[in-house]
Amino acid sequence: MKTIAVIGGGITGVTTAYALAKRGFSVTLFEKQRYAAMETSFANGGQLSASNAEVWNHTSTILKGLRWMLKNDAPLLINPKPSWHKLSWFCEFLAAIPHYQHNTVETARLAIAAREHLFAWAAEEGIDFDLKQKGILHIYRNQAGFEHAGKVSRLLAQGGLERRAVTPQEMRAIEPTLSGSFYGGYFTESDSTGDIHKFTSGLAAACSRMGVNCLYGQQVLSVAANGGQASVTVQQADGPVTTAFDGIVVCAGTASRALAASLGDRVNIYPVKGYSITVNLLDKDSQASAPLVSLLDDETKLVTSRLGDDRFRVAGTAEFNGYNKDIRADRIRPLIDWVQACFPGVSTRSVVPWAGLRPMMPNMLPRVGRGKKPCVFYNTGHGHLGWTLSAVTATMIGDIVQQTLDKSPIVSRPVALTQAGI
Repeated sequence: MKTIAVIGGGITGVTTAYALAKRGFSVTLFEKQRYAAMETSFANGGQLSASNAEVWNHTSTILKGLRWMLKNDAPLLINPKPSWHKLSWFCEFLAAIPHYQHNTVETARLAIAAREHLFAWAAEEGIDFDLKQKGILHIYRNQAGFEHAGKVSRLLAQGGLERRAVTPQEMRAIEPTLSGSFYGGYFTESDSTGDIHKFTSGLAAACSRMGVNCLYGQQVLSVAANGGQASVTVQQADGPVTTAFDGIVVCAGTASRALAASLGDRVNIYPVKGYSITVNLLDKDSQASAPLVSLLDDETKLVTSRLGDDRFRVAGTAEFNGYNKDIRADRIRPLIDWVQACFPGVSTRSVVPWAGLRPMMPNMLPRVGRGKKPCVFYNTGHGHLGWTLSAVTATMIGDIVQQTLDKSPIVSRPVALTQAGI
């Protein structure tokens, strides 16, 4: 039985460990936190959203970023302080603009393929994660945004996704609690929402039942690889301990860049901070006034999900500010104001703020595939679609590891990511 180390216990690491265990590998999962899904997979927007597959490599994104640069409460905020990492990332981001259409189509295909695996795994393992299959409604406040959405819809259709334009009257029929003035919307009935932390924790427990050695509270000091073996060194109470494996899969989010460099690979992930608030719906009026259908507000770049009866999640914004994890009040305030404007019947007396660092590649596609050394693999860099894509990229990397180490044919790869290093 081949031994595999998986670095990272977020959504990509846990799904990767699960996919490898199902293929008969002896898997050891290393996670620095005491539990799975305690960082970027803790409190995201909750959407499983193929309809949000549009990549950001578009000239309009650049123009908005320049316009918003000096606004602390802007949906997109860039710290102007230069660094080589940031400059190199943005240069590659610009270079990927010609691939905008292709990468949007491919991302949609991936997201659709991911659903089958994720829902099947949840059913097989009995994971309750507040799943709501009520669709996602994109809302637009002006004609320009609505018309751009029409162009995006045609690309998503090429990837196999069906979504339809809706009038303001139809929008309120879909979600009666929504307040405000809107030009129109697009509704994707096949999209859904849920609690990423509950799902990842449940799948991590399933991994343990399958024999995965889940090692939490493990500070990885270094990783290394030669032609045939990989090693992981962690800090223990009595000093560093090194363990050898037949292969290693890096799923470490924003830490993947440094780990990849030590393994001889370049994985240019940048940490893009996102914020969320979880509104505790403590009274019946708030519960009745909060939406059940998930929303994406194009102007403010905010998404929502209803988690059970008593929680309402609002998340979004993008902040390019290095590895800073501070929760800024001036970034949280717009989320609370948005809830009060769009859902005035929801009490914001009890709000839990959160921030996480999305691991983003410049072309907005995850890095899924082999490294330079034959025992090194990557499944990382999923950006704002980590949960949406996780089940399919885990399946893909499971097939690639199996084909490489066991010399067996790949039988279940659902789609080729020609721009993601495969």
